Amino acid sequence: MNKKVKISIVMLMGFLAITSCGKKETTRTDEPTEINETESEGVKQATNAENVLVIEGNDQMQFNTAELRATAGKPITLTLKHVGKIPKEAMGHNLVILKEGTDETAFASKAITAKDTDYIPATEKASIIAHTKLLGGGEQDTIEFTIDKKGTYNFLCTFPGHVAMMKGVLIVE
Repeated sequence: MNKKVKISIVMLMGFLAITSCGKKETTRTDEPTEINETESEGVKQATNAENVLVIEGNDQMQFNTAELRATAGKPITLTLKHVGKIPKEAMGHNLVILKEGTDETAFASKAITAKDTDYIPATEKASIIAHTKLLGGGEQDTIEFTIDKKGTYNFLCTFPGHVAMMKGVLIVE
């Protein structure tokens, strides 16, 4: 490898390190994402009773919450917002809700190799309740689904390396 290539790689790694560190765009909280019908500072929020959920992912590989709550038997509308700036090829986020009893680690291992299907392994479709598209910075996706059975369902981002920090639970009551 010549000297120019080595310098370019070091500069790129330095740039990525600087842009992925520093001030967080969102803060992670253990508070569930609940929305009520009042508008506050121009931001509409939704109630658990409506099953309207919003979760954000950022360029620091974090969801802004590790817990979502919904009511069983009612349609759930879930929006994932990628509030970062990095494109999906380098910092893509999705949200995959797994059926109860699914081995999260085994699922994530298979997802790593599923680049052609946006890291949703075709062999594991039976383990998935719902999932968003793979998003880049500034994008969002809304999905609708219903869970009839009360329980705790794991969710995660399947982009390679993200599952370690980007996971949580959907509690259906």
